[in-house]
Amino acid sequence: MMQQVQLGRTLYTQVQHLFNRHFGLKAENIEPLTSHGSDRIILRLTSSGGKSAIGIINYHIEENRAFIAFAEHFRKFGLNIPEIYNTSEDYISYLLEDLGDITLLKKINGSFGEEEINLYKRVIEILPEFQIKAGKSADFSWCYQFNEFAEENIRHDINYFCNRFLKVIHNISIDENELNKDFQNLTLKLLEPGRGYFLYRDFQSRNIMLKNGKFYFIDFQSGRRGPLLYDIASLLYDAKANIPQQSREELAEHYLNTVKDYVRLDSAKYKDYFWYFAIIRILQAMGAYGFLGIVKRKSRFLESIPLAIKNMRFILENRVNKNEFPYLRKIFIEIQYEKT
Repeated sequence: MMQQVQLGRTLYTQVQHLFNRHFGLKAENIEPLTSHGSDRIILRLTSSGGKSAIGIINYHIEENRAFIAFAEHFRKFGLNIPEIYNTSEDYISYLLEDLGDITLLKKINGSFGEEEINLYKRVIEILPEFQIKAGKSADFSWCYQFNEFAEENIRHDINYFCNRFLKVIHNISIDENELNKDFQNLTLKLLEPGRGYFLYRDFQSRNIMLKNGKFYFIDFQSGRRGPLLYDIASLLYDAKANIPQQSREELAEHYLNTVKDYVRLDSAKYKDYFWYFAIIRILQAMGAYGFLGIVKRKSRFLESIPLAIKNMRFILENRVNKNEFPYLRKIFIEIQYEKT
């Protein structure tokens, strides 16, 4: 325990050194920030003269390298991402631009009218810049988890849902053979669209910042090669944002119209594909809610579970063929959850 405390102090000293090296000033104050689902230590460092920066301490060095490499690539395309000021020699910590505290989630503040729709449309119009404009030339050897959203990645997300949600949150009796049939069908659908784009992976309202009237984008270190629709499904089925269903569909349509300026696609087919990507994203998120909420005791993640269940039920009942996923539909009818 004493060694862990000493290591923590050493790393705090490391980010203070990074601050001093960049600004030529001493960081007078260090404020820990919420890291949500990550194991990273996130700090805001400020000097007496008002200079500030964000310090990241993360023992997953490959994750840090992925973030830094993708950041350098995106900056070449003029995309709004935090500037990385400097990094430690061991790549355990780095210092980056302080973008403030206003996320898209905080900005909408639980309401969703015309103003909020327009904010989302602005974000959606930027998304293809990451996916297509910059994504086409990205080096996916930088990826630190999966370098492509393919069968192995899909199976991992499905297992995450089964092991971290169904088995942790519920004691539902599961016929694994029947469930696997549905998941095999889902996997086939997800693999049909082309996958030659940058998949941001965690494109959600908490990872989109507003500063001086401009949007900035963070937490793209889990990016990989993949299809277009995963990220828009991630944004629109972000449980905490709780976007009204009609607005979701309007915004999905806006995305497809925007993408047409970059690539040719069959809009009718992509409208159908969208729902399969919404399903896999919700399943992956529910696995995270179970793991982070129960195993890691971050209770705020449990608040999203009822919303995710509601969203999944709607899609299975109203937006995909009822013969496609009969057993998954049965499970979501049986699931009962209320945060206690």
